[in-house]
Amino acid sequence: MSAALLPCSILILAGGRGQRMGGRDKGLVCWRGEPLVAHVQRVVRDLSDDVVISCNRNQEAYRVFADQLVGDAEVDYPGPLAGVIAGVEVARHEWVVVLACDAPLIDQGLIEDLLRLAVEHDSAAMVRQAGYWQPMFSVLPRRLLPVLQQAWQVGERSLQKVLLLGSVQGLECAEGDRRLSNFNSPRWLEE
Repeated sequence: MSAALLPCSILILAGGRGQRMGGRDKGLVCWRGEPLVAHVQRVVRDLSDDVVISCNRNQEAYRVFADQLVGDAEVDYPGPLAGVIAGVEVARHEWVVVLACDAPLIDQGLIEDLLRLAVEHDSAAMVRQAGYWQPMFSVLPRRLLPVLQQAWQVGERSLQKVLLLGSVQGLECAEGDRRLSNFNSPRWLEE
C-alpha cells in the first residue's frame, strides 16, 4: 500500500493567539477570498476521512472545515505542543499529519512525501528547510502520544525539541520552497 493511500489523520493547528496578526485568529483571516484554513483543508480533504482542527476560539467558524475539533487542555494558549497532544489524543488513525493553519500553499505532494518517509522508517518525519527543522510540517505515529504527554508534564513546550529527542526523519526542502510559507503577518496577505 502506498503512503498516499495509507489511512492518516490530518491535524491542523489553529489554536494560537495570532499575535503577529494583531490578535486576529490566523486560520480565519481571509486570503484570496477565503479563510487561510480553507486553503489548507481543501488540500488535505482527499487525503483523510479524519481532519482534526485544534482551535481555542471561534470553534463554530472552524466546524465546517473539520471532522473533529479539539482545544488545549490548559487555558491561555500554551503553544503548539498542547494542540498536537489534544489532536493526537482524538486521532482515528495511527499516523497523524501535523500542519499549520496559515500555510495555504501546502500541496498534497509534500504531505505524501512526508507520510511516505515516516512510514518507510516507522518513525516521525519533519520537514527540514535550509538546515532548520519545521515541526508545523510533520507526520507523527500515534504511539508517540505518551512521549509527548510526558514531555509536557516535565515542562517542555517545544514540539520540535520533543521530536528531536527520538527518531525523526528529515524531508529536505529548498530554502525558497513556497509550499512552506507561513502567512503569519499581515505583510504576507498583501503579497
